[in-house]
Amino acid sequence: MIEDVYVGNAGVDAPGDRGWLLGHFKPADDVRHSADVEIKWGVHPPGDERAQWVTGERRTALLMLISGRFRVELPGRSVLLSKQGDYVVWGRGVDHSWYAEEESVVLTVRWPSVPGYAVG
Repeated sequence: MIEDVYVGNAGVDAPGDRGWLLGHFKPADDVRHSADVEIKWGVHPPGDERAQWVTGERRTALLMLISGRFRVELPGRSVLLSKQGDYVVWGRGVDHSWYAEEESVVLTVRWPSVPGYAVG
């Protein structure tokens, strides 16, 4: 079915949902709707940082560097992603925050897609 195909560009589509391309927050009739996974294309200017730590996380996440230098803060550990393809994975219950040391593009995958979290 043609309705089950979506062709887009992350740079064009991402700003519509603060970077999120796929997840429970997309309309139910959109092929990008998913209760299983969320995918984000994050474009961050230098010095951009998360306003506050995420606590009580109920999802597993993977964050991969596409370009730039991006720091992920985890309890007792700071992870610097500096080469294209560097990534970090953290599990449920792991608090986190982040900071863009340079202009950075990161791809984030979280699962499952849990309603009740802010889109962002």
